[in-house]
This record gives sequence, C-alpha cells and structure tokens, in this order.
Amino acid sequence: VQLVESGGGAVQAGGSLRLSCAPSVATVSSNSMPWFRQPPGKEREGVARIYTRIGVTYYATSVKGRFTISQDNAKYILYLQMNTLKPEDTAMYYCAAAPTYCTLSAEHYNYWGQGTQVTVAS
Repeated sequence: VQLVESGGGAVQAGGSLRLSCAPSVATVSSNSMPWFRQPPGKEREGVARIYTRIGVTYYATSVKGRFTISQDNAKYILYLQMNTLKPEDTAMYYCAAAPTYCTLSAEHYNYWGQGTQVTVAS
C-alpha cells in the first residue's frame, strides 16, 4: 500500500509550505499517522504525529510552534503546515501510517510514501 506525498518545494528561510499525504487504504484504516524527514546524509527523524481517531498530536521539539499536523477526516488526507521554515528543515519528508497507536519511531509504521523534497535557502 503506497502513500503519496506532495507539496514540497524550494523556499526562502521564513517561508511556508503545506505538505499533503494522499488517501489510500492505509490512511482510511490507520490510527497513527506521522510525518518523518531525512536530511541529506542523516538519519530519518520523526517530525509530528497525529492519532487519527482522536486528534491527539505530538511534535518534535525542533518544529514545535512552527509546524502543524492535521487531517481532513472527510477526505482522509494528512497535512503538514510548515511555517517559519529554516535551512535546517531541508530534507525529504515522508508520511506514514499504522493501524495501531504508535510513538514517533519509524519502526512502528507499516506504510510509507516515497517522499517529497523540501529545500529551504538561507
């Protein structure tokens, strides 16, 4: 089951982008949906997660107050609104899904997209 991300691009520092994760069988049946990112040459890291049935969210310290994870319940679309972007936010961003309630650790997630690139210029 493949998730599909979109919305990445190149922006100046301080700018905004909104990422989307298209619906699929995985998103409809999920209880946990996160966004991860992988900067060039670094490990994949969790950015934000939402428990889809109850709307509870969690953010990594590095993005708290700047990023917002949300969902369109009617369309089963996952979003990541990214404001006040910094060069260190440059990474490939991935959405994922799991049928259970999971923490923000990549090993818990069954379904992944292929990623969308975000590049923030200083």
